[in-house]
Amino acid sequence: MQVNEKMRNRYPLIGEKRWSVVLLVILGIIGALVFTTTILQTSNNTLFCSLTRTSNQQSNPTPIQLRAILHYATSHVVPQQSLEEISITLNVIKSLNRPFNFLVFGLGHDSLMWAGFNPHGTTLFLEEDPKWVQTVLKDSPELRAITVPYRTQLQEADELLKTYRSEPACSPAKATLKGNEKCKLALHNLPDEVYDTDWDLIMIDAPRGYFAEAPGRMAAIFSMNVMARNRKGSDVTHVFLHDVDRKVEKAYAEEFLCKKNKVDGVGRLWHFKIPAIGNNDTRHDSNDSTFC
Repeated sequence: MQVNEKMRNRYPLIGEKRWSVVLLVILGIIGALVFTTTILQTSNNTLFCSLTRTSNQQSNPTPIQLRAILHYATSHVVPQQSLEEISITLNVIKSLNRPFNFLVFGLGHDSLMWAGFNPHGTTLFLEEDPKWVQTVLKDSPELRAITVPYRTQLQEADELLKTYRSEPACSPAKATLKGNEKCKLALHNLPDEVYDTDWDLIMIDAPRGYFAEAPGRMAAIFSMNVMARNRKGSDVTHVFLHDVDRKVEKAYAEEFLCKKNKVDGVGRLWHFKIPAIGNNDTRHDSNDSTFC
């Protein structure tokens, strides 16, 4: 029963006309990128040639873009997020207008879409189930995914939210991630690449959080806030949290990602801009006991 529920969660069936629109939009966006770059490569127009010379490495459609087009053109299933929710992230991507670092919690039917939006950047997926990783990568070997072990269960969410302040290793002034075994909310044993990269965008759409023994998204939300605050650069980190209609996601977002950092939201998706504490304007006092 859990397997069927998991598959429904990752690969919901098409049942409404609006998903036809979603697929067309996804195909249109990726197709437009390929079409545009192809024109840039072959045109003799002076302006096009100039643009091609300044961004030569981006002049060809990439394997991930081509696979995404084929996948969504022939698929009978659709991403979990709605068109409106996807558009919030896409608008941020377009505003960056450059390759970026994108960390995504969850590996599923929308993974080719996210990677296709960032063909020349770094897109890394974090997934809880190693068998699921093998299944997805077998069909989409261009994707990069890492299996993440979690120390939490959804049934612990309320207690962890009440007691984390009593653990100094979880405090806003001292919280770190790598090797932080004392703070149960810290993702302490990820590969160095995750810790060493300044992630421009972070999508939290996993792990599972719909039954008591599931890991829940408590550690993901806490850890991504710590990571965003401690980034080496001075830029903000865009954090997107899905399923905010659920109690735990909403409560942990308000506790750690902070209402003051929420800049957009639609449906079940909230968008936060988390500033680095290296900026004087956002540095927290060492006596602060909360993240917000």
